[in-house]
Amino acid sequence: MSKPDTDSWLKDLIGRAPKNRAAFEQALTHGSAKAVNYERLEFLGDRILGLLIGEWVYERFTEEPEGKLSRRYNALVSGETCAEIARGAGVPKHLILGKQARDDGAADSDNVLGDVMEALIGALYLEAGLEEARALVRRLWGSRVDTQTSAPRHPKSYLQEWAAANKRKPPEYVMTDRSGPQHSLRFTVTVSIKGAGEASATGASKQEAETAAAKALLEKLAG
Repeated sequence: MSKPDTDSWLKDLIGRAPKNRAAFEQALTHGSAKAVNYERLEFLGDRILGLLIGEWVYERFTEEPEGKLSRRYNALVSGETCAEIARGAGVPKHLILGKQARDDGAADSDNVLGDVMEALIGALYLEAGLEEARALVRRLWGSRVDTQTSAPRHPKSYLQEWAAANKRKPPEYVMTDRSGPQHSLRFTVTVSIKGAGEASATGASKQEAETAAAKALLEKLAG
């Protein structure tokens, strides 16, 4: 397998060659490959992304109340969205993984890809400040902000509202399975509403599995 041209890819991603390539390499490095990995940069990038998306939806949707802005914000900064953006930007090909992590499918893990996307934002912020980080986020997230015609309703909130409107007890979530290696865990959750039905789903985190299960149950109830 030929080695990916990460230098050219980084240049395309941020619009120029990075001055501190080591920081970007660190952002792409999983803990299974090296002790110095993306985790600290992800911590920073997560906060920078939150600020930039918060600022953006505040500017863009001037008439919306806090609740609707929060729903937009949560959808845009979710791990699932960050992972999808990372895939679209070509991150998986440039990940630096240990053999075991690669064999276990870490290159396609929502958790890993979402964290790495945030780490790359953190690395760019440290090198060039908020302006370049903002330009990258607005380019990569642009179509998602522009195509949101209304604030998305979180499936778990929607399911809770359905239960209340139909005079049912609140949904109950039970984790029924947890499997896989530590860096690529899979969680299975079953959600049920007494007297109405149940559905199960699997995700890379308990929260992701609960959201997917709620969505599955809503589809059942609608059908």
